[in-house]
Amino acid sequence: MTGATGYIGGRLVPRLLEAGFDVRVLVRSPQKLSDVPWAGKVEIVKGDLSERASIADAFENVDVLYYLVHSMGGKGSFDGTELASARNVAELALVAQVKRIVYLGGLHPQGVSLSQHLRSRAAVGSILMQSGVPTVALQAGVVIGSGSTSFEMIRHLTEVLPYMPAPKWVRNFIQPIAVRDVLYYLIGAADLPDGLNRTFDIGGPDVLRYGQMMNGYAVEAGLHQRPIAPLPVLTPWLASQWVNLVSPIPRNLAVPIIESLQFECVAQEHDIRSLIPDPEGGLTGYRRAVRLALGKMRDGQVETSWQDSYVQGAPSDTLPSDPDWAGHTVYTDLQVRETDAKPGDLWRVIEGIGGDNGWYSFPLAWAVRGWMDKVVGGVGLRRGRRNPDHLHTGDALDFWRVEQIKRGNFLRLRAEMKVPGRAWLEMTAAPREGGGSHYTQRAVFFPRGLAGRLYWYSILPFHGFIFPGMANRITEAALREAKRKNEHPEPTARVDASKATTAEEIA
Repeated sequence: MTGATGYIGGRLVPRLLEAGFDVRVLVRSPQKLSDVPWAGKVEIVKGDLSERASIADAFENVDVLYYLVHSMGGKGSFDGTELASARNVAELALVAQVKRIVYLGGLHPQGVSLSQHLRSRAAVGSILMQSGVPTVALQAGVVIGSGSTSFEMIRHLTEVLPYMPAPKWVRNFIQPIAVRDVLYYLIGAADLPDGLNRTFDIGGPDVLRYGQMMNGYAVEAGLHQRPIAPLPVLTPWLASQWVNLVSPIPRNLAVPIIESLQFECVAQEHDIRSLIPDPEGGLTGYRRAVRLALGKMRDGQVETSWQDSYVQGAPSDTLPSDPDWAGHTVYTDLQVRETDAKPGDLWRVIEGIGGDNGWYSFPLAWAVRGWMDKVVGGVGLRRGRRNPDHLHTGDALDFWRVEQIKRGNFLRLRAEMKVPGRAWLEMTAAPREGGGSHYTQRAVFFPRGLAGRLYWYSILPFHGFIFPGMANRITEAALREAKRKNEHPEPTARVDASKATTAEEIA
């Protein structure tokens, strides 16, 4: 496989291993695979496709070669270097007697002048199909999954903009496909009949306008549908500047995607279905693919926790190798403190938080926040806590809910106040080398739409003293707890010897 460190390749490798294949990956930088869980299960070969000598022996004893490389945002993305790399692979695969090449290209219309991006992908497919090695070139449109550049553009534009001035291509028809279905076809392509040498269009069951895709995302993300105004004056270059301004997607990636969106990308044939039957349950519809990409479905269940939002396993999840701007927008406030108090003393303070004990920082601000929550129909701070000393998973705690507790070490609270997004608060007590404790406090917020982002930035000044003050006072309270115990040690429990039943009790 080439492209194992990319978006599709990084998701395909573990599924090929699950299907029973022996996998060899060809990468320029093997260190990029040092943290992936499957690195020890594959053969890793270092090489650069543009340097023929470095890959001369890479394809020996290979039955199926996956070509998943496509430079879209780097310097010289669409020049002869990319085509030269494809020729190197094509020629060396023929010499090594590779039985099949599987290539993932782009869905595009016929008989029109394509964008550089689509021309490049079509040209690579042609080189591989002319290699003399039977080649299956799958052609997909917009891939729906967290980390896919096309999907991330939909995500960020829809979440940030309550109103969308857009180029006229928002009215173009597109046939999106879920990343899990792309992987399904790629794996199935390895076992197609010998000698096949052609392209196959692949797409999901829905054909939508780009504007419909954005509003379909809005519905699944819990946002209001966005009014969209097609403006003929927005050229691809101007549109890419706009995307770069309102989203974290780099302009050098936005430009080729936007240029390609000028064309209607709909499957012209469905021949692949006669060779690779639809997956069990059928192909994934657009709205369901969005729900999966948003992490809202885990084995059919709606996820709720901060931790679940980063569980890896589904192909629609974000991977560590994906770019920094992929996945959920998430804001965090991290506070770390050292204290001479023992972990047990620190934990007693953590587990006793809230209710009559308060939140250890600016009580008036917490009270006002609780009052505001009640005004808008939330739970407010009046719920308090069920037990003054101990918490259990599922307990209500003021306007929080105990989502996870590892007694003596870790507490995660999920916010149940009214906020435009989802919020968590984590507190950890860990032993410090040489004595004392290490306290970690983390607030996590997933904003929903523009309102969520504005909410976070509006309260950011308050976070500047609320969260640091909270961390300081919790560790100070832990020290006071330790001092109190030293000054007033608890009496040793005594057992009536006449009622003792065990050797320990007798002792």
